[in-house]
This record gives sequence, C-alpha cells and structure tokens, in this order.
Amino acid sequence: MSPLLRALTYSRAAHQPVTDAMLLHCYSALDAFQRGHGSRDLFVILSRHLLIAEELCLLGLEAESLASIQRAHGAMVLMDAAQQQSGAWTLDDAAYSLLSDAVVCLDSQLTVASLSDIAAAEARMIEGLMRTGHTQQVAEEQI
Repeated sequence: MSPLLRALTYSRAAHQPVTDAMLLHCYSALDAFQRGHGSRDLFVILSRHLLIAEELCLLGLEAESLASIQRAHGAMVLMDAAQQQSGAWTLDDAAYSLLSDAVVCLDSQLTVASLSDIAAAEARMIEGLMRTGHTQQVAEEQI
C-alpha cells in the first residue's frame, strides 16, 4: 500500500463522513422504529450495522460489548417476528434500550476504527451472510 493511501486509510478526517453516515442511518432507524414508522429497509440497514459492530468486536474493538450486540440481534429477531404478526415495525422500550446500547457501542468502535478495520468487518459480515445463505440453500435441497 502506498504511503498516501495508508495515511488516508488511517486518517480520521478521511473516514469521518463514512462513519457519520453509518451512525445517522442507525439513529434514524431507531427513531423510526420507536415512533412506529419503521420499514423492512430500515430493519435491513440496522441489522447490517449491528453485524458490522459484532465483527468489530471480534476484531478486538470494544470486544467486551459483544454480548450487548448479540442481545440487540435478539431484539431485532423479536421485532421481525412481531412485525410478521401485527404488520407494524415498532419497538418496545426494552428492545429500544438494547438497540440503543448497541448503537452507542458501534459509535465507540467507529471513533477508534480505521477504514481498514471497517472494511474488514464489512467483508467478514458479507462472508458470514453468504455462508448462511449457502447453508440454508443446502438444507432446503436436503428436504
């Protein structure tokens, strides 16, 4: 990697717009869900960012928050199940609190992560999703 590219990769100023956009997506999704205005797209965005937060934990950034991130994933699963029953994308106070804690953790991670760390976490998240999709496809073929 060239010295210039390396400097940009680790520069806070270079990646602040990226991290600010990620956090804006998370906080606006949380707000929409709390107000009963959530959607499948917001659900996917928030889920994706939680998976990135989980991968950043596994990479050693805020590793002690892994359980909090996993509880937030559980809240997302429950919200999805509730939406399938009621048709509404909403959060109760307990789920909102779990998700808020996870987004605060992501915020902390992004303040210390380099673009390289974020890219690695995203790549690992995508690989995990692809493995899950492949495993599900194989399981469906077995049935």
